Amino acid sequence: MKPSATVAVNARALELRRKGVDLVALTAGEPDFDTPEHVKEAARRALAQGKTKYAPPAGIPELREAVAEKFRRENGLEVTPEETIVTVGGKQALFNLFQAILDPGDEVIVLAPYWVSYPEMVRFAGGVPVEVPTLPEEGFVPDPERVRRAITPRTKALVVNSPNNPTGAVYPEEVLRALAEMALEHDFYLVSDEIYEHLIYEGAHFSPGTLAPEHTITVNGAAKAFAMTGWRIGYACGPKAVIKAMADVSSQSTTSPDTIAQWATLEALTNREASMAFIAMAREAYRKRRDLLLEGLSRIGLKAVRPSGAFYVLMDTSPFAPNEVEAAERLLTAGVAVVPGTDFAAFGHVRLSYATGEENLKKALERFAQALQ
Repeated sequence: MKPSATVAVNARALELRRKGVDLVALTAGEPDFDTPEHVKEAARRALAQGKTKYAPPAGIPELREAVAEKFRRENGLEVTPEETIVTVGGKQALFNLFQAILDPGDEVIVLAPYWVSYPEMVRFAGGVPVEVPTLPEEGFVPDPERVRRAITPRTKALVVNSPNNPTGAVYPEEVLRALAEMALEHDFYLVSDEIYEHLIYEGAHFSPGTLAPEHTITVNGAAKAFAMTGWRIGYACGPKAVIKAMADVSSQSTTSPDTIAQWATLEALTNREASMAFIAMAREAYRKRRDLLLEGLSRIGLKAVRPSGAFYVLMDTSPFAPNEVEAAERLLTAGVAVVPGTDFAAFGHVRLSYATGEENLKKALERFAQALQ
């Protein structure tokens, strides 16, 4: 299993900063906002009330109920608490899922560019990742017929991530419907990673689990929407047997997510007024940053596909170097840390995260221009 490229690059950027290097880091896939105060206060209450003991492997009952209600209310998914699980981040939900459903040699279709961890998790479970490309000229939106041609008798799952990391693409409802119909027709699982669902600037979010509930596992979490990356709380819903198998993996690995963080997440999901106000504020800030970054890149002659969601831009690196790794090294020398697209299967691109302040983005654009000169 390869280490996560995004984690490694971000760690390198942080180390350079600690050494006093003047560096703009556009690497981290996490909000730069602090966790909302009402969520932090809920954690303090949990501590004061002694809610510090082990939790059940699938999560505390109160949070599982809130997760089920969230999926019903926001995604149109008719699920019960028994069809939900709380995990150590959305990453563990995906990891446990692949451990639960894959036998050696099972194939999992992943749409490239993809989040770096999908294929590695599949390989770790003995599966075989099968890449299906999405193209810049098509806005990185999947072509259902291209996906269909990749299906074989060994296909066990298809991973869909909308809004997408690293492209920022938001998949249209008709595309997601077509993919859900394929899951039904060929009897494989649809893994819908919806962690960025609240960060959409054009278009609308659609959960394909509404069409194929017995074939879909929907994964989400508190990290991106509520700026709770370090709290490590993810959640998922799906067929009861799959959820139970995922909980069995937890019971023999982490036991359960952090109990205090679970009570804090319960507040994030149930205090709707405060949480939605925070999401609206953050989403508008990201929208402004995206527009600033895209306008600046265009002004200095750099190409990027306009993202409709998440907080990433894939930038064409051909003006800087023959490949994305050399381009990232050159930009690091110029004082900007970016993530090479290599492990995303986004060759010839680097990923820029605009989950940072506008002043940092302006400084990065100035350094891009200097590097070009």
